[in-house]
Amino acid sequence: MNPLFVTATNTNVGKTYTTLKLIESFSKEGISVGVCKPIETGVITEPLDAKALLDTVKQYNSAFQDLTPRDITAYTFKLPAAPFCADKTQIIRIEKIKTKILELQKLCDLLIIEGAGGLMVPITKEYRMIDLAKDLNLKTLLVTPSKLGCINDTLLSMEALKKYDIPFDWCVNLFEDKHEFNEVTKPYYDAVFTHWWCLDKGIKSFTLKTIEES
Repeated sequence: MNPLFVTATNTNVGKTYTTLKLIESFSKEGISVGVCKPIETGVITEPLDAKALLDTVKQYNSAFQDLTPRDITAYTFKLPAAPFCADKTQIIRIEKIKTKILELQKLCDLLIIEGAGGLMVPITKEYRMIDLAKDLNLKTLLVTPSKLGCINDTLLSMEALKKYDIPFDWCVNLFEDKHEFNEVTKPYYDAVFTHWWCLDKGIKSFTLKTIEES
């Protein structure tokens, strides 16, 4: 199976939460799942997102049993910022990230790759998260929030994915402003999109569809 890239409209939308759900969902369908967090910022002692992802993968895939959180990342930085800004000495090399992904792919049927921030987050001065998805031909899952203003953010991210000709699906992580969502956001999604789904309710259908299309 081709790797799956998990991105979002911005930071703190729920990429790690989504990736954890995906690991569990695909694993329960008999798929050998692996995980990669290519870059994690805001790391003091160990990459906490990578640790959470790896701990869950280890419950299902023994090939990841001896790996550490840093083994599933290519770069970690202390500053909680976009990779380009956190990388104060400019050590990031895109080929190292791609090599890490290829290495981890060998340990599973499906590698789930969790990005940092949103699609336009700069990895280097000229290279962004969306470029990585494009270069590796990654099927992408766009996670969008439920808070007021999310329609704009969702549409902008969709336009970027379409411009780059990246195949994608999208879902709403119903968390922030969830009680207002049905009134302030859902009517538009219902009117414009023939099919959209919320993370907790639609993840099994997405999993089965992805397996069927692979």
